[in-house]
Amino acid sequence: MTLRLPTIHGITDLGEGREELQLEFSNGEHRVYRRQRARGNGAVVIVAVSEPGVVLLTREYACGLHRYELGLPRGRIDDGETPLQAANRELKEEVGFGARRLQVLRTLSLVPSYMDHVTHLVLAHDLYPERLAGDEPEPLEVLPWRLDALDQLMLCDEFSEGRALAALFIAREWLAHNPDAGSDA
Repeated sequence: MTLRLPTIHGITDLGEGREELQLEFSNGEHRVYRRQRARGNGAVVIVAVSEPGVVLLTREYACGLHRYELGLPRGRIDDGETPLQAANRELKEEVGFGARRLQVLRTLSLVPSYMDHVTHLVLAHDLYPERLAGDEPEPLEVLPWRLDALDQLMLCDEFSEGRALAALFIAREWLAHNPDAGSDA
């Protein structure tokens, strides 16, 4: 079955990045959908490989849950930056390392039926020490985590962000099929 995208007959700005779309589907049905437009240029989440089979996590205050959370380095893409430049900057700010080798493994969406925000999953390896001042109010704790213990991490109460969990599973599978990519040789 080949689907044809609905025809947009109108878009109404509802303010604060919200829009209402007047749609007509290929079968003649008319509907009104609402969506949230992304602010900015998207985001990056970084899987930093410190040694084969080991990635770097951070522990950071999570305002939405009012607790400390384990996660991956992440952040927004600033104006004029590519996803790879943003990933290297965020890595230096949050973890204190830069990466000589970075690659986007894929792009993830959060709620595609409602939002157009995307996050680029970046694999970083061949790390070297370099710290940039970031916007965090306190230094982040950096913890190495073995990818073969991912099953333990996914059940850990202080690790709950869906993007980070998806990123680690995707990176683990990618590295398993590209074993030389995660080495710093």
